[in-house]
Amino acid sequence: MILKKLPLYMWLTHQFNKSMKTTYYIAFLSFSITFATAQQGDIKIEQDAKIVDLLDIYKLYNESSEYYRIQVGFGSFAKAQRIKSEVEIDFPNMSSKIDFDSPTYRVRVGRFKTKLEAERKFKEVREKYPDAMLLKPKKSTN
Repeated sequence: MILKKLPLYMWLTHQFNKSMKTTYYIAFLSFSITFATAQQGDIKIEQDAKIVDLLDIYKLYNESSEYYRIQVGFGSFAKAQRIKSEVEIDFPNMSSKIDFDSPTYRVRVGRFKTKLEAERKFKEVREKYPDAMLLKPKKSTN
């Protein structure tokens, strides 16, 4: 018991405990890193072939569907390109497109299913482009 009260013994015990803690931390980190980086595997997704067919039908429907659009400007092809690039900067989340309708090129933005949605965005666009027009969907003649 006298040995436990000696400063050298206390110092050696402290150093041993300290080195054991360090060893445990290193072992734990090594173990954790090994398992964290060993996450490999192959994932195989099996789906019904009809899902692909449904997706094709959905895409075809969306392409042929009519939308409300906002026309922000028109003119020569060069002017239409300039307007389109400005619109893409001002409204980066809206799709923009140049349509040719003889004799001018028209810049149109957005694809809105409902009139309410189109009118909300139209109000916002009109602040930046006062000559903008809200276009109704064309009726198909099928």
